[in-house]
Amino acid sequence: MPERTGQGWCCMRTERLRIVSRSSRPFHDRREAGQLLAREISNLRGAGTVVLGIPRGGIVVADELARELDAALDIIIARKMRAPGYPELAIGAVAEDGNVFLNEMLVAELGIDKDYIEGERINQMEEIGQRARLVRRVLPKIDLQGKTVIVTDDGVATGATTLASIWAARREKPAKLVTAIPVGAEHTLVSLARDVDEMVALRAPPDFMAVGQFYSRFQQVTDEEVLAILEGEDRRRSSP
Repeated sequence: MPERTGQGWCCMRTERLRIVSRSSRPFHDRREAGQLLAREISNLRGAGTVVLGIPRGGIVVADELARELDAALDIIIARKMRAPGYPELAIGAVAEDGNVFLNEMLVAELGIDKDYIEGERINQMEEIGQRARLVRRVLPKIDLQGKTVIVTDDGVATGATTLASIWAARREKPAKLVTAIPVGAEHTLVSLARDVDEMVALRAPPDFMAVGQFYSRFQQVTDEEVLAILEGEDRRRSSP
């Protein structure tokens, strides 16, 4: 029997993955998506929880989650390491601190050598450095070790960026690693769930083509908006 939830009948539940609905109804905007998502993971509420938003749209969703769950908010700055000749295929991820997570089985299968991996790490660290310099002057990074960590975005299509973020967060040894997503392609959600302790998705529509298809308002989130959210979090952290 499907499980009754606040969003209706749960259409899929496995040991790690819960898809709440297959509805194609769009969210009004990212903030509504974050509020609805927070209701489904309210059991994660508390001071020991950190919500990590993937830039840029995921920061808006993460802001709502953090407020609703009374959790800390941070941005996750990670980049996927691309397979040679297959830029959409992630062979690993580089975290903000320069640490690398590699899919060793895939690296071996593709015969990728250490020189290529190091060159790709350097390339991605240049991109990370630019964003980190912008963000960390506003909001210091949170230590994730021993915390309940929720990685979120406004949706997932191929899932490559989300996977890179999951891998980067895993390196910091959280007590529990969760991914919470408003909408995504079902095959991607199933794949991503293998790399986390728990995954929750509000909707996995059968007609999924792109994330923006399921938002009435889906404007690009600017760096200025991201910084304003992070400045608000810095004030929230500093308040007694």
